[in-house]
Order: sequence, then C-alpha cells, then structure tokens
Amino acid sequence: MTDSKTTILVPGRLHPRALEGLKAAFHVIQTEPGAEMELSAEDKAKILGVATANRMPAEWISQLPALQVISNFGVGYDGVDAGFAAGRSVIVTHTPDVLNDEVADTTIGLLINTVRRLPAAEAYLRAGKWQKEGPFALSPLSLKNRHVGLLGLGRIGLEIARRLEPFKVKISYHTRNRRDDVAYTHVSSLIALAEQVDTLISIIPATPETHKIINEEVLAALGPNGVFINVGRGASVDEAALVTALKTGVIAAAGLDVFYDEPNLPEGLLDLPNVSALPHVASASVPTRNDMADLVVDNLIQWFEQGKVLTPVPESSRG
Repeated sequence: MTDSKTTILVPGRLHPRALEGLKAAFHVIQTEPGAEMELSAEDKAKILGVATANRMPAEWISQLPALQVISNFGVGYDGVDAGFAAGRSVIVTHTPDVLNDEVADTTIGLLINTVRRLPAAEAYLRAGKWQKEGPFALSPLSLKNRHVGLLGLGRIGLEIARRLEPFKVKISYHTRNRRDDVAYTHVSSLIALAEQVDTLISIIPATPETHKIINEEVLAALGPNGVFINVGRGASVDEAALVTALKTGVIAAAGLDVFYDEPNLPEGLLDLPNVSALPHVASASVPTRNDMADLVVDNLIQWFEQGKVLTPVPESSRG
C-alpha cells in the first residue's frame, strides 16, 4: 500500500470523489481558494505530490522543494506550468480518454442545437407561444449537406469526427501534422480550412500558439452560412470579433461551451438569437467526472508505489 505519510497538496477545490480517494491513500493538505499557497515552510517541505483542477503555476511549483508529481483533473492542463515542472524533474499528469466520449457527444448535441435552434424552440413551447402564436419559426440552417472542419484531430477530435459520419457530412481537418490513419481531408492551414468548410469545430487546447487564433479573418473566411462550435478552450477565440461577426451576419451562428474569461461572458452574447451557449459542461456527467477523479488518484498512487504514472502530459519526460 501507499505510505500513508506521503503528503499531497490540494490547492483550492477538487472533485469530492478525488478528495475521498486521496484521503484514503495519503495525508492530504487542502488550502482555501485564494489562499492556495498559504502554508508553513514545514508543510511545503514535506509535500511530495499535488492534485489540482488545472491550477499550478511556476510560482507555486517553485515553493515546493520536494515536489515530485502534479496530478491534474482535466484533459486540458493550461493552468499547470508543465514546462517549468519538467525543468525541475516534476512529472505532470492529466485525465485524457476517460472524457473523450462525453465531450464528443456534447459537441454533436451543441452542433444540432445551434443549427436547428432547439433550445429556443423548447423555450417557445414552454412559454405557451405555440398555442398563442402558432408554430415556431423554421430554422434558417440545417446540418444537411454541411462540410465540417475540425480544428484539432486528437483523441476527442477523432471521436467527434466518427460521430459526424452517420450525419453524411463531409469532414476535413487541420492539425500541425497530417494523420495517416484517417480518410478525412487534411487542410494545411486554419484559414484554408475556414475557406473550404461551412462548419468549424474547435477542439484545441490553450497554448501561446492558439491564443485568439479564431479571429476576424478566420470568421470572415467561414462566411455567412458558417457555423462555429467551440468545445476546446475559450482563449483560442477573439470574442469581440466573434460577437461582431454574429451580429453583422459575417457568420450564421455559433455554439459555445467555453469562454475566454469563465464564468464571465462577452457583453451582448446571450442576447443574440444565433448563439447556443453552455456553461462549460462538455464532460460534466456524474459517470465521466467520477472516472476523471479516479484517474487523478490512480496517477498519484501509481507514482508513489511504482515510480511511474498512467497518463503523463507530453512535456513530462518520465512516465
């Protein structure tokens, strides 16, 4: 069994199931949100691992001299400075694969909601307008005969593409490197992808290279029949340009599960009839979040029992 004296830091909030599993295997120190690193020097010196919900900047890592491993809750880990951690021989893990299906399912649902305006239709029904005002207006868009472009074709992107196939849409994608294991059309640049497709789904992580990569030029290339769906990271979108594009008809509609400054939304976004918005819930089902929580704990147990982890991030040199 794992040494019960191994000390794990939980900086701020964490999924209750993960906390329960950690406390069964380790000595856990949990700090309050906003006071994540308010610890004594003695406590900092004995912390060997961290379990976090995507917050562990270099400033925090540098305060833990004995730190060996950071286990992140989430497939995205842009809030963890994995490069800095690697430079200090600290391994970082995340929770891929266990949420692929849930995020892909949600993406398809968000796409259909956006194109067919199903949330607005339900609201119309619930408000009693069907009886008073007659049938809900025809949706101006359809999924039929669309050409979908995926920005990113990793684990989740591939699951989205597979779910799109039965809808009989054409599928293209842009990634830095062409995949040899798929029949979808690879496009060499984001702008070229936007020019060729009428539906763009973003599933890319937040990195310096992807910051506001969905900009005025890309949206203009997508065109007036264009639909933009984002289930990746809000930081990849120039939200001011997106709101303008939606207001002025540069693109037809958008479906968004992520935002630049969550939980804050850009002004006027929710007033637009051509927007379907969700509060970052793509992986938010009880079974999926439980699987993620278990993987957070299992990565730490595996490290301290066997000196390896289950799901290291690419920046980590040990696994």
